[in-house]
Amino acid sequence: MKKYLLILIFICFNAATFAQQINRYNPDTIKSIMIDTNLVNIKSHRLNAQDFIDAMLRDTGFYQAFRNMKNYSFTAENRVFTYDKKNKVNGKIYRKIHHSNNMGTHKMEFMARRDSGEVYKKNGKYELYTVEMFDYIFMNAYNTDFVKSDSPVGGGKNEGYKAKLKTLVFTPGRRVPGIPFISGKTEIFGPDLKQFYTYQFARGTYLDTIPVYRFRVIPKTSIQDDDVMIKEVTTIFDTRTFQILGRYIDMKFKNFLVDFNVQMNIECNNVDGNLVPIKISYQGNWDIPFHKEERASFLIVHKDYKKEK
Repeated sequence: MKKYLLILIFICFNAATFAQQINRYNPDTIKSIMIDTNLVNIKSHRLNAQDFIDAMLRDTGFYQAFRNMKNYSFTAENRVFTYDKKNKVNGKIYRKIHHSNNMGTHKMEFMARRDSGEVYKKNGKYELYTVEMFDYIFMNAYNTDFVKSDSPVGGGKNEGYKAKLKTLVFTPGRRVPGIPFISGKTEIFGPDLKQFYTYQFARGTYLDTIPVYRFRVIPKTSIQDDDVMIKEVTTIFDTRTFQILGRYIDMKFKNFLVDFNVQMNIECNNVDGNLVPIKISYQGNWDIPFHKEERASFLIVHKDYKKEK
């Protein structure tokens, strides 16, 4: 049950001293956008809600952006905080690495590498399963540099969750079978749940220069909290190409078995015509009976992309 729950929550500073209460990396609806107007008449652009939904469901470029990193050198700066029940920091991971992929050979130069607090168990595995699964999903696309050893996390049963993880994070809105009690709540564009949601359109500028549409899916005001699990999916599209550049996901759910509250934001940009990720932020709590409650936040920033041979 624990591994099934972790599938759902990924659909996701140095100035702080250990055990100090800090503000988390609270992912917001893609703060890199300057909104021109929230009153877009999308029909005047010869578009409708179904056009955005179809684009989201058939998109493969968002995941491909992570694979595109293998064609570049870049600098990654990764921060992870884990928290106790009082939201005080009890574990930290920090990595700053220069990645090189010259001639298809991946090399890493650690510019900084620090761990403190309750990060690893005595057997070398992560203290929190949240951190392990977060590393696992992105390790399938690129090297996140959270792992303690050089080998990827996630053999054995974890392999069976790969498709589910990718669906939740990179193609939200699809049904994800095999998750007890919750599978049907992920299919927000399906006939059973579509009636519970409303759509909002805006137009703006992303990263100062890129004209975008913001397509926001949120529950109707009349809907009860326990009727839906996905509280928001916001996706930004390049108005010129309809390419997906960023996504924010907010998921909350509570019943007699599970209790989680998770937000995740992924932002990409074009480099030499190829989409690559530039920022991932996540914060979340989850709790199930007979298991340790888990609380964590992440910030991953990639910069200085340079094309390599």
